[in-house]
Amino acid sequence: MDQQFVISQGHCRKLGATIEDGGVNFAVYCPAASVIELLLFKDVDDPNPTVISLSSQIYRSIYYWHVFVRGVGAGQIYAWRVREAIRNYTASTKHVEIGKVLIDPYGKRVLFPKAYNRFQGTDEAENARCAARSVVVDTSTYDWGIECSPRHPLNKTVIYEMHVKGFTAHPSSKVAPEIRGTYRGLIEKIPYLVDLGITAVELLPVYQFDKYDALPGKENYWGYCPMSFFAVHEAYSSDKSIMGPLDEFRDMVKALHRNGIEVILDVVYNHTSEGDANGPCYCFKGYDKRNYYIMNDAGDYYNYSGCGNTLNANNAVVRALILESLVFWKEEMHVDGFRFDLASILARDNTGMPLPNAPALLDIDNNVRLADAKIIAEPWDAGGLYQLGNIAGSKWREWNGQFRDDVRSFMRGDEGTLKKFVLRLIGSPDIYNEREIDPQKSINFITCHDGFTLHDLVSYAYKHNYDNGEMGRDGNDNNYSANYGYEGESDDEKLNSLRLRQCKNMIALTVLSMGTPMLLMGDEILRTQKGNNNAYCQDNELSYMNWDLTPAQEEMLAFTRQMIRRRTIRIRASTAHRRRNYNMLDNVLRSTKIQWHGVRPFQPDWSDYSHSIGIMAYWGLYSIYVYIFVNAYWEDLEIELPPLPRNAKRHWYQLVNTAERYPNDVENVFTMPRYNAGAKIKIMSRSLVAMISPAF
Repeated sequence: MDQQFVISQGHCRKLGATIEDGGVNFAVYCPAASVIELLLFKDVDDPNPTVISLSSQIYRSIYYWHVFVRGVGAGQIYAWRVREAIRNYTASTKHVEIGKVLIDPYGKRVLFPKAYNRFQGTDEAENARCAARSVVVDTSTYDWGIECSPRHPLNKTVIYEMHVKGFTAHPSSKVAPEIRGTYRGLIEKIPYLVDLGITAVELLPVYQFDKYDALPGKENYWGYCPMSFFAVHEAYSSDKSIMGPLDEFRDMVKALHRNGIEVILDVVYNHTSEGDANGPCYCFKGYDKRNYYIMNDAGDYYNYSGCGNTLNANNAVVRALILESLVFWKEEMHVDGFRFDLASILARDNTGMPLPNAPALLDIDNNVRLADAKIIAEPWDAGGLYQLGNIAGSKWREWNGQFRDDVRSFMRGDEGTLKKFVLRLIGSPDIYNEREIDPQKSINFITCHDGFTLHDLVSYAYKHNYDNGEMGRDGNDNNYSANYGYEGESDDEKLNSLRLRQCKNMIALTVLSMGTPMLLMGDEILRTQKGNNNAYCQDNELSYMNWDLTPAQEEMLAFTRQMIRRRTIRIRASTAHRRRNYNMLDNVLRSTKIQWHGVRPFQPDWSDYSHSIGIMAYWGLYSIYVYIFVNAYWEDLEIELPPLPRNAKRHWYQLVNTAERYPNDVENVFTMPRYNAGAKIKIMSRSLVAMISPAF
């Protein structure tokens, strides 16, 4: 029997479920409905919810429905259902789905009954039994204590892209079984991140997603299939109570902040897991599919995301939803920034055409409540809209896909790639050609979740994705990878030494180049996915971090740690007897003079057949010279070190040499090998050296 509730008009000043004095105000956007129902469940598996039917204009304000329910509060489980559409509203039934149980677009928690089925049928009783549902939560009760964001400037930021579950799910993590693969498990490994030198973690999606959004027999592991833009993903929490996932996530944020690490979320505002016309309906489709999604007049979904649908981000209602979601995660969950998956979709209008000054992008760029948040774009989409260097708004930073491709190409020995390579090294001024170049505009990365791991990049010439169930059709075919003579794992000591050297080169270039470096989880320990470059559905040890390390993995970890530390050079000034910090290649275009060198000083080879380059820069502000020589050639080279000005000390000190083995690959700043200017030294094939010389 239905429970009795006292209801009143309510309001739509705030969408979602808002706890107020004496009850909860529920409000939702659904302009085409003439009758809408609020469903109140006794528990998560309740198949017979109390139905509050709203049809009177008292409960409607133009596009919005609202009702205040007395006597309910935090923990109340609820959903919405459209009962009837406006009869004289043109094609109203093409806007809404009648009879489907719908989660709240602004809901802060999603629950799944034991009978959960992502596809609802025509039987409303069955839908009420198997559909996901929302929960009223009170986010104000969490005790943050004394907590604040580290707020690292981008020129001192090192980003670590990671998967919450994959980081600790493997038994070798030594995390207690009950918290492996959870937010709490990640807390246990914070000392590792601190020791590595990471200043920000970029978490793959933690918004509630549907793990069943994959091929039959597979589960979606990455999470780029959001169900809700406000709810935290409950499967990553060891506490399954109503507030458990929210509190455990905030415990993780608080712990990371206390250790000087910021939290950046990988967010997906370009599509949802409702898919196309054949996909499920659990939220947005049910309320107003033609405003939430980009569709044509025939009812077909435009698919610029590659995942079945495209969010209509420049619609006013959707823009407001995105902004309120971002503000929620910033203010209530204390995250420090966002990386926007396929951000170019946010530049498309309701017909799919690109907008030159997209309101959605500019709203995010200019929002005062996001003023101190890091905002990072993946500046392309699956529909071919490539906007690297052209995302609307000046605050945006961008994943530099050209850095990835050009560095990979040059380092594997491709011809005609040197000129592009040096542009990536110095902050990509050809891409970010603003009047005053900001080298932190570029987020530099060689690898990310999407594609080969660093180990696989130098071990596989081709993708090996058959385990994904798509006959190898999925994943990028253009990887700029190389196996150096043998596909996959090898026992050949010489081959493995070359591969290790190339991995070191890639890490060194990422860290030393102008811009903000980003590393992929596990690259520092040569994590492999056995050649799978699209492991989105591999929720298993193929994707997990294996903490049992071989000697080569230990060496790579030590190298990465030291490179991150050496990104800031620390030198004792002989005249002042004090230490100074020198951030290598920071703000180089504004504060340095650059010289280019070849195997002989001042004689760079810019031809298409060149595979090496030397760069020398002077920081007047810091009184230091830096010289880097990169040899991507497959043979050793003898080079002559460039001369130093008269006011400089007459020696070069070797800081990095990727041809050396641990512990000589990255030297202690006070025991560095010393070379005379003009000396001739050998640079091993496919290696780099970095040297410094103080000018005081």
